Amino acid sequence: MNLNKFLDTISNPIQDDIHRFRAELIQSLSSPFGLINKVIKYVTFKKGKQLRPRLTLLSARICGEPTEMTYKAAALVEILHVATLLHDDVVDESDIRRGLPTIKRIWNNKIAVLIGDYMFSKALSNIIHLKDFDALHVLSSAATRLSEGEIFQIEKAIKKDMTEESYMKMVSDKTASLFNASCKLGAITTTDVQEKRDALGRFGEKLGIAFQIRDDIFDIMGASVKVGKPTKFDLKKNKLTLPMIHMFEVMQKGEIQMVKRQLNRHFRRKEVEGIRKMIHQYGGLSYAEDRMRTLSDEAITELEIFPDSEVKNSMIKILEFNLSRTY
Repeated sequence: MNLNKFLDTISNPIQDDIHRFRAELIQSLSSPFGLINKVIKYVTFKKGKQLRPRLTLLSARICGEPTEMTYKAAALVEILHVATLLHDDVVDESDIRRGLPTIKRIWNNKIAVLIGDYMFSKALSNIIHLKDFDALHVLSSAATRLSEGEIFQIEKAIKKDMTEESYMKMVSDKTASLFNASCKLGAITTTDVQEKRDALGRFGEKLGIAFQIRDDIFDIMGASVKVGKPTKFDLKKNKLTLPMIHMFEVMQKGEIQMVKRQLNRHFRRKEVEGIRKMIHQYGGLSYAEDRMRTLSDEAITELEIFPDSEVKNSMIKILEFNLSRTY
């Protein structure tokens, strides 16, 4: 299924909600300064999947009737997400995002960082408007986990001692935390039932981990034209992801040392391809696929407390799409 068809399918029960979310997003990011508006307009020109706010809207719908706070929450999680992307592009020296040149490439690193900071400040403003202690707790926790996950990944890349356990913690923090918050916020804005809030938070967490594993597979095997950003990227940046971690667990010690020596220096394309083949040979990719499927099954289980509905079906389809997506 192509991206547009997928988005149409999952968004069918929340079409009106999406329009209201986007209006809230535009209003939340408006500024009296021309440069800010110019860069923000570029950032939001190619919207991407806007998956996190869609999860907020779906989570609200599966629990009840969305409120004004729901749309503010959906805008907030998208603002936080885009802000982290702007900073990531500077840290990772990325020139392409969503198939387009990044802010750092068109303007410069300083503008990219400052616009990211501006978006974080706008997210803080939105948090105040939610006026809900539970929502504040969810968001403050997610913001902390986002930062800790990124720093933890850098630390492990330097030491090259990432285990599967530490990888799962890192991914939970740097990626799944915002998926968790997106779903839980939707529930918080429409229900007081803690069981429903917690179930949706866990659903988002497991979806987020599975989503990151899929992206990690793309970084090894994907094509830039499909993914919309550089691939085989994490391999070159020494970021040890699940497929490579599994390879190291089954390799002989001498082979591990050889690969790590290559990762310690700037290596040629031929060597990158050699490592990619080894990851495949030692079952790293199939192992990552299996973990992704298991997490997706667990996420579906979290939705069992909700009656069958079009909204619930849309949430399950997000998991199914992630398993098969090629971008």
